[in-house]
Formats: sequence, C-alpha cells, structure tokens
Amino acid sequence: MTAKDEWELKKGISEIVGAIYDPVIVWPGGWGDTIPDWLKGAITLERFIENMKAFKKGEEITGTDAEACAYLYTVCLAQPVSHDWAQIYLYVATKTIEKQRVPPTTMPKDIRVDLLTDYQMQKLKHLKRWIYARRARRRQERDRAERHQKREKAAAEKKALQPSMFDLE
Repeated sequence: MTAKDEWELKKGISEIVGAIYDPVIVWPGGWGDTIPDWLKGAITLERFIENMKAFKKGEEITGTDAEACAYLYTVCLAQPVSHDWAQIYLYVATKTIEKQRVPPTTMPKDIRVDLLTDYQMQKLKHLKRWIYARRARRRQERDRAERHQKREKAAAEKKALQPSMFDLE
C-alpha cells in the first residue's frame, strides 16, 4: 500500500466517522437545540449518502440538503432573511421533508419550492461547501486535541516510569 493509498484510506475512515460524530452546524443564538430529532437523523443519513457519492464519482464532499435545512432553520428563527434565502430554505426543506420525514409528509403547496434560480442555486452550493468546511475543521481540531492529549499522557507515563538519577526527597 502506497503512502497516498494509506492517506486516502485514513481520510475515508475519517469521513465515515465524521458522518456520525461531526456536529450539526447551526446559526449562533441558541436555537440549535430545537432541531427536530427526525432532521438530525436525516443529516446523518444524507452525510453517508454524500460520502458514498463523492468517493464513487471522485467529487468533493459538501454539506447536505438536510444540513442546509437545519442551518437555515436556525437562521430563520434568529433573524429575518432575504427573499432568496427564504426560497433556498423552503427548497431544501421541501426536499428534506419529502425524502426523510417519517411518517412521509408532503410540503404544503403554498410554501413548496421545487426550483431555484441559478443565482439561488449558487448560493446554496456555496452554503453547503461552507457547512462542510466548518464541520471538517471542527473534526480536525478535535482530532488534533485528542492526539495532543495522548502525547501528553504518554510523556507523563514515560516520565513516571523512568527512574530518577537523584532522589532528592
């Protein structure tokens, strides 16, 4: 196995673990704990699907519709949003609710959004890339902190086991 293959394997494992354990990125303001449980489950499921698609097609991994829905949900609870962001939120909410909601639910016709303009779709793609970058950064920081903690623990154990030359006590 080459170094590149080993790195790709480690990255793939990290992505799979991240699909389960990465935090849900929300707008600051305290509304993150109001995200419905079914949406949290949808986020995990869609992360796995996104990972499989990205690895199979060799594409970049991005955030998912469910993650964008959760993020925009918390934004909309904290502050007013523009027409474009409202349309984007209703678009991802429509897709997420109809794909993931148990029992199956249909979005009401008066707020259902099935198409976005090119500009709105670009904003959504940018949001998904940003969400993924944010959660990947948090995963890297967590991994780095764990490695640092392990190194410190190993150094402390080594120091405790190492006899001292001079016992001054």
